[in-house]
Order: sequence, then structure tokens, then C-alpha cells
Amino acid sequence: MTSRVFPIVVLSFVLARAVSAQTVPEGVPETARVHFGRIRLNPTIALTNAGVDDNVFNASDVDHPQSDFTTTVTPQSDIWFPLGRSWVKAAVKEDFVYYREFASERSINSGYRADLIVPMNRLTFNAGGEYLNTRDRPGFEIDARSRHTGGDYHGSAELRAFGKTFVSAGGSRSHIAFEPDAVFLGQNLRTELNRTTDRASFSVRHSLTPVTSVIALVSRESDRFEFSGDRDSDSTRAEFGVRFNARIGGSAAVGFRNFQPLDPTVPAYQGATARVDMSIMPFGATRIGVQAGRDVQYSFEKTSPYYIETGGGLSIMQGISGPFDAVGRVGAQRLSYRGRVGTSVQADRTDSVESFGGGLGYRLGRDMRIGFNVDKQQRNSDLARHSFGAVRYGTSVTYGF
Repeated sequence: MTSRVFPIVVLSFVLARAVSAQTVPEGVPETARVHFGRIRLNPTIALTNAGVDDNVFNASDVDHPQSDFTTTVTPQSDIWFPLGRSWVKAAVKEDFVYYREFASERSINSGYRADLIVPMNRLTFNAGGEYLNTRDRPGFEIDARSRHTGGDYHGSAELRAFGKTFVSAGGSRSHIAFEPDAVFLGQNLRTELNRTTDRASFSVRHSLTPVTSVIALVSRESDRFEFSGDRDSDSTRAEFGVRFNARIGGSAAVGFRNFQPLDPTVPAYQGATARVDMSIMPFGATRIGVQAGRDVQYSFEKTSPYYIETGGGLSIMQGISGPFDAVGRVGAQRLSYRGRVGTSVQADRTDSVESFGGGLGYRLGRDMRIGFNVDKQQRNSDLARHSFGAVRYGTSVTYGF
């Protein structure tokens, strides 16, 4: 971890000293925890899940679930630094996952992102990339920790058309690749899910207030699979959303997606989509988090190439007395599978995933929190080996969150 992050910090320090007279543009936080000249750093570290996982492999009852002691350490940092008139926004994250008995489940997961922001008089350019190398569960469907990499390259140009109105055009290419030995329920994930996605978009953003914006977006995207061409598809999207940056922080959007598989045996989907990720502080000692979504997700199953994932989660953190607090959370997901024409009835099934949990916490100063958490997850399916239950409980220590 040190060998990866230290060169970035050193380079940032040198560049910052050279341009220390530059003003800080909008979007670069003055409240970052660490300053090196013009450098802004927000480092955090978390020790989570230091406890018992009573179903390490999310196995069904017929497959005899097994338990183990586990913990995860996650250092990460957001970084901002200037390059002449431009700014670089970067993020570095590492997960160190440990299991005492099941060494096969240990892993180091890495994520990196960088964006170059080039502001001009009325035009702002943004170009960047992202890289992920991880061994974890890719979503709610696949319960095996599977090594895969992901890459993303993107760029956009935003024009201030009027005083508070901006128009933007952009494009991106992303790729996901599973390792050859990534297998789940007899299916090779590399063969079924390796793919490249190309996307082009156009949006209009209007600032209602200094902390609130509304956004309208249309995009066109194509998914091309490396080994399973019968999964290829094209999509057209339209979305309308709002973005907050105050006591209500985050964003929400609703839209419509026209999903058109190229294989005539795969049914199309035309319907609603949604993306919500918001944090609300209605009172000083209360924080409410809301996440929700609805969209098409690709399945590893041959007879059901995709499903509609609909669901969300709610968490509430409440201060109790002094440094003590309590947190509760609940979530639910529905996976509505779409089978190929002529396949069995089970190919059109709907699976469900429910979770709930809570914990108590104690704060040491402004940035550190020690907590004890218990979480329960249950998946139900018409297919026996797709159903499981799991309980995880243990201690967490976080700094900087």
C-alpha cells in the first residue's frame, strides 16, 4: 500500500509548491483533513467485519454452510492537486480481506481513479480513467468471490450556455474481465460475462440554487461480449435528476431505458430506471441514508441472460448520549429474470434478497468511531441452490468517515 500511494503524495507535494499562488476552483474542498501547499487529501481507514461470518460461501442449507473469523482493513484517500490551470482529482483504495481458516477467501482488492479537470472561460473539459482489480462478489446474484478486473476511460466537455445553465457531451468505454478460474454453480464467469461497454451522452444541467441542480440526460450505449455474442445489446436511456449539496446531500434520478438485445431469442426491455444515493441530516444528531435503484443487470445463466434489479436500502444513525450512537439498516432487492424464448418457466422467476442489521458505536473525538454490528441476509429463490441465509457480527473501527 505504501509503495503505491507514496509516489502520488510526493508528486502532489512538488506540484503544489510550484503553483501555490493558484486559486482553488469550485469543487475542490477547503475542508480536507490534510493540506500540502495546494494539495488536498482526505485519508480514511476502516477495520470492518472483525468477527464471525457464519456462512462464508453464502451456501444453501443443502450445501452445509461453514463459518470463520474474518476481518477487512480498508485504507483509502481522495486527492486533489493542481497542474498549471488544471486540477487532478484522484482516489486510491485498498481492501485487505482476511479469513482465519479459509485461506482461499483472503484477498487484496485495489481501486484507482483519476480525472483531469481543465477549466476555461465558458468551457470545462474532463478526462479520466478508473481501474479495479478485486476478488469479491460482483453483485446480488453471484455468491462466489470471483477475481475480476475493470477498466474505464471517459471524457466530456461542458459549456456554460447561460448564467446558470450548462450543456455537456461525453463518452466512455469500460471493460470487465473475469479470471479463467472464476466459476459459479458450474458456469465459467469469464465465458459468460466478459464484455466491453461503449457509451455516448448529452446532458443539460441547471443550477436552481448554489447547492441544488437539476439534470436532464440522454445516452446511447452498446454492450459487446467477448465470448458470448448472443448476449450483445444496444440501449437508449433518458433520465431526469436532481443533485444536492447541503443538509440533503447526494443525487436522485428517474428515467426510461429501451434495452434491445441483438439475439431475437432474448426478450427486450422497455421500462423505468432509477438511481438514488442520498444522505439527509434533518436534526443535528440524526443522519439518514437512502439508496435505491432499478436497472438491467446481466446474469451468468445461459437460459436467463439478464434480470431487472429493483430495490434499495435505508440506514439511520442516531446519537444517544454524548459519544454514543446507534445505527439501524434494512434493505431489499428483487431480481426479476427474463428467460430466452422457449426456455423453462423457471427462467422467468423472481429472486429476492433481504437484509437488516444494526449496531452501537462510540466516538473517540471527531474522526474515530468504534462499533459493534450484527447483520442478517437472506436470499430466496425457486432454485434451491440459489437460496441461503447468513449472519455476520463483529467489531468495526473507522477513522475519517
